[in-house]
Amino acid sequence: MKNAGKIVCALFSLLLAATPALAAGMPPPLAAAPDAVIPNAGFSKLAERLLPAVVNISTTQTLKNNMDGPLDVPGMPGLPPGFEDFFKDFMERSTPGGKNALPYRERKTTSLGSGFIIDPSGYIVTNNHVIQDADEINVILHDDTSLKAKVVGRDPKTDISLLKVEYSRPLPYLTFGDSDVMKVGDWILVIGNPFGLGGTVTQGIISARARNINSGPYDDYIQTDAPINRGNSGGPMFNMKGEIIGIATAIFSPSGGSVGIGFAIPSSMAKNVVDQLRETGKIRRGWLGVRIQNVTDDIAQSLNMPKTEGALVSSLTPGSPAGKAGMAAGDVIVRFDGKEVTEMRTLPRMVAETPIRKSVSVIVWRDGGKVGLKVRIGEMKDPGESGSAEGGPGKGESGPSVTSAVSVPELDLKVSAISAITRQTYQLSDEARGLVITGLGDASPLLDKGARPGDVIVEAGQKAVKAPRDLQKLAKDAASSKKPLLLLIDRQGDLRFVAVGTVEAKGKKK
Repeated sequence: MKNAGKIVCALFSLLLAATPALAAGMPPPLAAAPDAVIPNAGFSKLAERLLPAVVNISTTQTLKNNMDGPLDVPGMPGLPPGFEDFFKDFMERSTPGGKNALPYRERKTTSLGSGFIIDPSGYIVTNNHVIQDADEINVILHDDTSLKAKVVGRDPKTDISLLKVEYSRPLPYLTFGDSDVMKVGDWILVIGNPFGLGGTVTQGIISARARNINSGPYDDYIQTDAPINRGNSGGPMFNMKGEIIGIATAIFSPSGGSVGIGFAIPSSMAKNVVDQLRETGKIRRGWLGVRIQNVTDDIAQSLNMPKTEGALVSSLTPGSPAGKAGMAAGDVIVRFDGKEVTEMRTLPRMVAETPIRKSVSVIVWRDGGKVGLKVRIGEMKDPGESGSAEGGPGKGESGPSVTSAVSVPELDLKVSAISAITRQTYQLSDEARGLVITGLGDASPLLDKGARPGDVIVEAGQKAVKAPRDLQKLAKDAASSKKPLLLLIDRQGDLRFVAVGTVEAKGKKK
């Protein structure tokens, strides 16, 4: 009975502790995890099993200095005009034998990296930047055996390369795991060749997912606090099962050493690239044929979208898969092949990884509602499929004077219909349609969007503007409704949408 009384008292104390939060309509404090996954025995058994399949990579590159051409000095910026001739003359005068006695000077540089074996026949994965421009590639196995390697294929866009070595017996190898199931806080191991020290094991957790470090069009990095240093590039990141869930690729470091912020290519992306390189030696990517941009809060509000999401189509390539399917500029792609497009940067990777000629369902936001389309994916030929163009802000009423310019007070700008004079003045193409901006006032909301004189407003509120009065009316309507006005801007053929508030609306909010 005494124990029962103690239990009742303990339960009563817990209830009292949670009561204030419950009474306030808040949930009780989060409890500690019942079984935190902390490996008491360490990682020794896992590391022992994985180390033999991780390799060190050494590359050699020959640099030549040709005295008849530009000086090739690694790490030295280009010489100012005239200085190369000065150094050339100096070398000719100071070198025994006279003119061109020493036309070349060669020296070899070496670099170090990491890699891992994925097949007993000798296929090895590493970063493209590890072996880029190398004249010779050597792979050093865990037992210090050195083997010459040849490049099977490379993909600079994802920074992945596939190598092949020949060996007299089957090699130990690793397998890819599923990086998509990994969560922030999960334990990971990294093995590599930091500073040329050889097989080195470091441990940490996944710090973040889907990091964009602006290294390429398909950035989707795993961030970790595991120590990663120079030479770790190309090395594997493992889950606790010993499966590869990432490839160590980059670090953020003001000092050049590890500060606990490293990045790895997820295996969900790497496996597809490696499979293609192994099969064909090159990469084929899906293509939609659209130019896209971010959906901002203002743009979402101007389109009456329930939330800010998706990728806004600013223009389409003629004859593209998207155009054939009925997609149009101004559509917002919110779902692709059954997957939510939460933000613009996720769409290029989705499209690129889609098999060519596959028919996929695409949901777009159009005219206040969702519209379903069926798109047959093409093959990417031109690398510039997607992007956003934002210029620097213009200031004041700069630009040539045009007598037919008309003021739009709500946007504090002046526009003019496109004519032979404006085409010549602003060097507009014959295909340009709309109203050309001839002046921007200091209060113009377009200044913050990078607009400048010479830009052409093609649409306002998703309606074509052919005369200044069209824009004046739509700007007045936007000011009355206090909603942002969506403009389609054309800058020398580069189309982009911007959503801007009106001058009056801004004043009332203040």
